[in-house]
Amino acid sequence: MDTYAFLQHYWWLIISLLGALLVFLLFVQGGNSLLFCLGKTDEQRRMLVNSTGRKWEFTFTMLVTFGGAVFASFPLLYSTSFGGAYWAWMIILFSFVLQAVSYEFQGKMGNLLGRKTYQMFLVINGVVGPFLLGVAVASFFTGSDFYVNKSNIGDLAMPVISQWGNNWHGLDLLANFWNWMLGLAVFFLARVLGILYYINNIDDNDLATRGRKALVRNTVLFLVFFLTFVIRTVIADGYAVNPETGEVFLQPFKYGINFIEMPVVLIIFLIGVVLVLYGIAHTVLKVTFDKGIWFAGIGSVLTVFALLLVVGYNNTACYPSYADLQSSLTITNASSSLFTLKVMAWVTVWVPVVIVYIFYTWRKIDSRKITSQELEEKNNSSY
Repeated sequence: MDTYAFLQHYWWLIISLLGALLVFLLFVQGGNSLLFCLGKTDEQRRMLVNSTGRKWEFTFTMLVTFGGAVFASFPLLYSTSFGGAYWAWMIILFSFVLQAVSYEFQGKMGNLLGRKTYQMFLVINGVVGPFLLGVAVASFFTGSDFYVNKSNIGDLAMPVISQWGNNWHGLDLLANFWNWMLGLAVFFLARVLGILYYINNIDDNDLATRGRKALVRNTVLFLVFFLTFVIRTVIADGYAVNPETGEVFLQPFKYGINFIEMPVVLIIFLIGVVLVLYGIAHTVLKVTFDKGIWFAGIGSVLTVFALLLVVGYNNTACYPSYADLQSSLTITNASSSLFTLKVMAWVTVWVPVVIVYIFYTWRKIDSRKITSQELEEKNNSSY
């Protein structure tokens, strides 16, 4: 493998890791979607909001980092997806803006809208954000309606390389049943992770008991939608690429074949699934166990990481077009120049440092669990 090809694969690995970390951090959104289901009193809802309020910046930062990394390493993928399906991405970003506004203003004096209105903003973000992100990722497997013509770069009047094939600009992704399956799977996974995080972060027996009951329901729904999407994806036709000619074609069982031909990725996927199930099951069966978020969280990262590697590696179109197969994007034809990928590769040297910093900050913030007494005695809640 030459240097250019190595860097293209390396950067898809980085993108996949960032996307996997983003899905894990959606526990903030998942927890917020349960605000009125778990919190039966104003005090309990304040504890829930304070719990996720300690971490929401991590999720927002990771979303921006993921988008920035895609823009820098695979600019054609970025412009085609974020530029073509802009209504889907604008709704996602708007829901995150609602989240930021809610955390900033719901605890302020003279709040005209009232605390409950801002808490509803959190619920909206908790439902819309994970679901639409799952729908967007599903289109990496199911395909989207776009056309790519690189010769347009010489058109001074309109140098647009990629063009969306309809006027719905991303909302058309909702017309695909399988996109809904992954969207709902990500939504319920976020809720599962949110519940596990609450159990780990809040010292309240009533919330913990209610959370474990909700954990069972949301886990069942997550497994139904997730397994439906995965089984269909493994057995369905996939978008393969001829390595000699670059021609894109439909290949039966493509993603299943990718798992078989990349056994390391399959092992990562299976380990991730087992860790998710272990974290959930142990939390449900043992009432004193509150570390489920770490097992399920790491498992979620590994599972999503493996799925994204499957859709980008082994001569696969990472962003396929069902409107025009030859317009499909791969890590080869959508990447930045060799120079850009080389320069940016040095930036990733700092990734472990950032991860260590996040871990250290997380531990310091969560050195003590949230309690109702803490809210009453210190009155230190901003929310």
